[in-house]
Amino acid sequence: MSATGSLPLHTPTAPVEPSDSLSTKYKWLAIYFFFNLALTLYNKAVLGNFPFPYVLTGIHTLCGTLGCLYFYMRGAFTLTALTDRENLTLFLFSLLYTINIAISNVSLNLVTVPFHQIVRAMTPFFTVIIYVVFFRKVYSAMTYVSLIPVVAGVGFATAGDYYFTTMGFILTLLGAFLAALKTVVTNRVQTGRLRLSPLELLFRMSPLAFVQCLIYAFFTGELSNLRSYSMSGEMMFKLALNGAIAFGLNVVSFTANKKTGALTMTVAANVKQILTIVLAIIFFHLAVTPMNAIGIILTLVGGAWYAKVELENKSRSQAQAQNVKA
Repeated sequence: MSATGSLPLHTPTAPVEPSDSLSTKYKWLAIYFFFNLALTLYNKAVLGNFPFPYVLTGIHTLCGTLGCLYFYMRGAFTLTALTDRENLTLFLFSLLYTINIAISNVSLNLVTVPFHQIVRAMTPFFTVIIYVVFFRKVYSAMTYVSLIPVVAGVGFATAGDYYFTTMGFILTLLGAFLAALKTVVTNRVQTGRLRLSPLELLFRMSPLAFVQCLIYAFFTGELSNLRSYSMSGEMMFKLALNGAIAFGLNVVSFTANKKTGALTMTVAANVKQILTIVLAIIFFHLAVTPMNAIGIILTLVGGAWYAKVELENKSRSQAQAQNVKA
């Protein structure tokens, strides 16, 4: 039975997907940056007047459900017939998605923002460890070298008060690992045996994540506090627009992950942090030290270097595979 009820299913014959050109992959990464930065800045603005992060995440997943339902009814994608074990895999994936948000929010209350960002910058290394240990993947030496300025740059860019508690350190480290694991699982679900399309994956995951976000919002007291919140028509419009942007980001993020790989996405997340700081400097006149400026430059240059190295390696591997088949 499908995770989405009685909707019609089909059993695919696992078609061979054509490899994308390097320029196509760069375009998807560029679109991902646009949506990610837009949602990050918009979230900051909305949460300033709507202090309910898990309710807001629930709105994101609800919009994801409704958006995917619209495209499903338009015939943009079909549902794959899954076994009970595969449905359980998707349920665990949605749980991972929700827990990752919970751990990140809880740990942020126990450590300073600079410390939180530098630990989260270790996500690419956790991604490498997961692939090497569990999937026996081999990376080129240049890939490892290109990761160094990306991680070090975030450290310089966020240099400041590095206060943390023992529990905060553990939870922040766990959050970085879960972020890497979520990105890897997202890629495997779309490129492994299941080979779900981005829209189908989002369609199956969003309702589960929506319920989980509401449960967490209940236990953290957000739902009870929401009852006394005065909701204006303007705020309802802002929340709807916020949810629409989140839906677009999820579709683009899943697609970019499928086309470029999990490690590339974790590096892109690091670069996105730096671009957010740059925009904060421009629009909010955020003060930076020379060390912060060095970190920003290091991360941006390192991210561009890594993207070039890894995407070219992937395109080369795909071309070699096609030559072997020919």
